Amino acid sequence: MTRFAWPKLMRLGMVELGLSPEAFWSLTPAELFLLADLGGDGVALDRAGLVSLLGRYPDAPRARKKVE
Repeated sequence: MTRFAWPKLMRLGMVELGLSPEAFWSLTPAELFLLADLGGDGVALDRAGLVSLLGRYPDAPRARKKVE
C-alpha cells in the first residue's frame, strides 16, 4: 500500500492551493493530485485494468424488481 505524505499534501492543498480544510478533506487523493498537477502518467484505464479493478472491488449485487 502506498503511503501519503499528509503534512506535505495538507500544505499543498490548504496553503498553496488555498483550499479550506473542509474542501481539502472532501477531495479524493486523485482529485488533489489533479488540482496540484501531480497526476499520473496520463495513461488511460484500459479494458484489462477495468476488469482487474472490478475483480478487486466488485459491486454489491442489485436486487431485481419483479416485473408483472
